[in-house]
Amino acid sequence: MIESQKRVGLTSEEVAARLAADGPNELARAGRRSVLRIAFEVLREPMLALLLAGGVAYLLLGDLTEALILLGFATFSVGVTVIQETRTEHVLEALRDLSAPRALVIRDGARVHIAGREVVRDDLIVLEQGDRIAADAVLVEASDLQTDESLLTGESLPVGKVIAVEEADRETRRPGGEGQPYVYSGSLVARRSGTARVLATGPRSEIGRIGQSLATLDTEAPRLRRETTRIVTWCAIGGGAVALLVVALYGLLRGGWIEAVLAGIAIGMSMLPEEFPVVLTVFLAMGAWRIGKVGVLTRRAAAIETLGSATVLCTDKTGTLTENRMSLAALWLPSGDTLTIGPDVVVPDSYHALIENAALASAAEPTDPMDIALHGARAAVPTMPLPTGAPVHAYALRSELLAMSNVWDDGDTLSIAAKGAPEAIAGLCHLTGEALAAMTAAVEAMAIRGIRVLAVATATPPNRDWAETQRDYDYALTGLVGLADPIRASVPGAVSECRSAGIRVVMITGDYAATARSIATQAGIADGDVLTGADLASLDDTQLAERLKTVTVFARIMPEQKLRIVQAFKADGEIVAMTGDGVNDAPSLKAAHIGIAMGKRGTDVAREASATVLLEDDFGSIVQSVRLGRRIYDNIRKAMAFIFAVHVPIAGLALLPLLFGLPILFGPIHIALLEMVIDPVCALVFEAERDEDDIMQRRPRDPSEALFSLPMIVWSVFQGALAFAMLATVFLVENWSGMPEIELRALTFFALIAEIVALILVNRSFNASIGDALVRHNAALRYVAVAIAGVTALILFLPQARLLLKFGSIAWSDMALAVGLGIVLLVLLEGCKPLVRRLTARVSAVPGRNQIVAT
Repeated sequence: MIESQKRVGLTSEEVAARLAADGPNELARAGRRSVLRIAFEVLREPMLALLLAGGVAYLLLGDLTEALILLGFATFSVGVTVIQETRTEHVLEALRDLSAPRALVIRDGARVHIAGREVVRDDLIVLEQGDRIAADAVLVEASDLQTDESLLTGESLPVGKVIAVEEADRETRRPGGEGQPYVYSGSLVARRSGTARVLATGPRSEIGRIGQSLATLDTEAPRLRRETTRIVTWCAIGGGAVALLVVALYGLLRGGWIEAVLAGIAIGMSMLPEEFPVVLTVFLAMGAWRIGKVGVLTRRAAAIETLGSATVLCTDKTGTLTENRMSLAALWLPSGDTLTIGPDVVVPDSYHALIENAALASAAEPTDPMDIALHGARAAVPTMPLPTGAPVHAYALRSELLAMSNVWDDGDTLSIAAKGAPEAIAGLCHLTGEALAAMTAAVEAMAIRGIRVLAVATATPPNRDWAETQRDYDYALTGLVGLADPIRASVPGAVSECRSAGIRVVMITGDYAATARSIATQAGIADGDVLTGADLASLDDTQLAERLKTVTVFARIMPEQKLRIVQAFKADGEIVAMTGDGVNDAPSLKAAHIGIAMGKRGTDVAREASATVLLEDDFGSIVQSVRLGRRIYDNIRKAMAFIFAVHVPIAGLALLPLLFGLPILFGPIHIALLEMVIDPVCALVFEAERDEDDIMQRRPRDPSEALFSLPMIVWSVFQGALAFAMLATVFLVENWSGMPEIELRALTFFALIAEIVALILVNRSFNASIGDALVRHNAALRYVAVAIAGVTALILFLPQARLLLKFGSIAWSDMALAVGLGIVLLVLLEGCKPLVRRLTARVSAVPGRNQIVAT
């Protein structure tokens, strides 16, 4: 059948039958959500629902300004979330486009161009250099064919292909490795041409299997969103309970149930924790902007916090730790002399002939990465003259002899330059004994360092009657050239910082173990075991979990094994970040808590499956992202602690007059004015706080630690309770001393503002002293402080403002008392911080217990 297909290919009837049986050569759509469905799911989130409910409530209360602010935040949150969720739906679309390019096929004896989705099983596809292969196929004709399978394997070098002798089983047909007769959908033809018979299309191809695994994976739900939803629900229940209590107390003690309901609504609204979703929206949006400034695109904002708490970073090798290009790394001469190539190394004259012959043995117009590297190495030596003459004959690389030769004619003499696998060149040079042993030892020494080795030889043809094969010439060994994919300059420093931050870095690659171990050593990845894909396949989940404790390098790993490794780390309780750039990385990128794709060399599939993208492919940006992620998380905790603390005195002052039968202090307008102070502080001041001094020296937070830990809430409530006690004392004393109601309301209001400022300063830092709290740079705080001072002066000096707020004139002595209360609160709480830190150390020493503050 194959022989007849070589002539005519499939008939139109056969194509129709196969298309009906197997379907088109594309990936099935996996339940893609519409924009309306996404919007509906977003609106079901309690945080956004609370924002909308708060806005509607303010509208019912007639406070249009506050209502518009809340509704504006809600609309913005819904819009941003819908856009982000819609973009994640593009993962399979990008994979579909990649898996179904156009194809040149032989049908009914003629070559025709068709859409990739129309390719069917047993089609004959014609492969030319530069083509993207449309389906998995087996070669029936080939001429020195090489394909770039890096999207599927992660290996940076093209692999040579041979004509099939017999078809292998499905399970043995896997991308990667030299000498296979199989080509794979989505890979590129790097050199020469061939013809192949299609074996698998659509979801049955290798790239289709990856697409199916992507379709079945769910993106990790943001931990921060889950925790905040939980606390917002409890706070809403608490606020509702307080509002009902106010209604009951007011109605029972004073009569007038309509006034009681209005008072309950006003106080309940004052306790609604609308700041929580506002803080998340603003902090994560600003965090995405800040991280973008260091070259990282955040596709899912909630991933920022997750990155800051990552405990394991699984990194690919090719294109992530390395530059994804070949360069000359080492030279060896038959005399035994060796040279390691570096940025500042000057190549001695004795090595010039080796470099020149290696370049002459390469393609004149190189496309192969090794040929490009050898031509580049030759051009980098300024004293080396350009070649004279031209190539007049070539011997191509063959599966039976892994060497290639070019015959050059300079007008007077002929010369042959050859390069290839060391064992092939050794055979052409007839090396034996000590010469062969010396070359073998040099090859092994380079291979241990992860260097790919080529041998170079020369010969002189006796005439222009070209021999049939390269074996018919008498070659002399010129030496060995070592080529390597150089590590990125920023990687060792970035890995070191990750380790100091308590983040374990492991490498997962499709490359060989020796190369992977060498790159890991250069990158500074901790010493540990190397686990190959074959060994991993023999382990069950329990055995793999045990091996994860010591393995730092995974080599010769297949795509589904990458996914298994990520899932095993997650099952062990780790917060997993995963970097990658190829289609083969997409499932593990999507399964990880935080997927990090390469922006320049990465594929669309990898970028769409990831939560973040490194725009400049700079591995060092990951460290800056971790730092910013931790800073953002710290600042969210500071803002949340402030919110808890500041609502205690507000709620207390709302309830206190009811308990003692005194006039109500604050109405809706006062609460709105307080929110104008609290909201900007939450959204601007704490977001702009700089990172703590020890932010990259502490270990990642315990994955089981709640954002709103009980000790943190206790500390916040203690701050608020102390502030309320001081305010209540002043309120009761001044009331019993006969101070008029409107003056008492003004005094209490300004004292509350002073204590809110004190709470801001206390919560700006976990560890800083009172002096640092006052001088820490924060431009937003200065602007907010000026605004508070301006509003205070406006109220003090503008009679209409005092009339609107029902404030009386306040004496300077009373104003000094109000400011003094804030200062005293600041001093007392700062004095408590050392005690809090000691308690924190004790709590953190108990397994499973949460910390009061981040340490």
